[in-house]
Amino acid sequence: MISEEMLNRLRAIDTPTLCNAVEALKLRDRTEGFMGYDIRCILPELAPMVGFAVTATARSTVPGPPGDPSGAQKLWRAVNDSPKPAVVILKDVGPDRSRSCHYGDMMATLSKRLGAVGLVTDGGVRDLKGVKALGFQYFAAGVTPAHGNCEIVEVGLEVRIAGATVRPGDLIHADENGVAVFPPSIAKELLLAAQDVIERESARIEVYNSPGFKVSDLK
Repeated sequence: MISEEMLNRLRAIDTPTLCNAVEALKLRDRTEGFMGYDIRCILPELAPMVGFAVTATARSTVPGPPGDPSGAQKLWRAVNDSPKPAVVILKDVGPDRSRSCHYGDMMATLSKRLGAVGLVTDGGVRDLKGVKALGFQYFAAGVTPAHGNCEIVEVGLEVRIAGATVRPGDLIHADENGVAVFPPSIAKELLLAAQDVIERESARIEVYNSPGFKVSDLK
């Protein structure tokens, strides 16, 4: 478990700093643990999003009748039972991802009621005005106007989105710079390493901005 105090400290740090910090822990290759730029922050004016992953696959572009609603019920139970705050992670598995739409203001309202603070998907989203008013965050490939045939396919599985593997319960940290994924067990060590990064980078910036700085001063 991660205390509320630790969650607040994580929210006060930007995502790139944490990505730098995890390098010092040498838990993974530097090219792992973050999503590519095709997943963008849709509502950058909102605060950084920190929470625990609830994973699922979804589709909305299969022609024909509406999809099976039973998957959505499983998703809502998983969000309800997840450590809080929860972050919904939806991997698109439909035939036309560029026209998919997995969330709108109704889904966001219910998600927030069940303890989620945001969504990450490689598909589309909509209803930006209403969702922004909720304070519910969106990280998505883009925005589309119609919901199509929404269907949650599987819940509680490992998914890979934009180059990052996400497992149920993973710690998600995301801001206007993008989305990063961390094992929740390293939260304390990550915070300590982040403080080192902040102090080290502040010292370097001070040198770069000093009146007598020369290129020869670089080491």
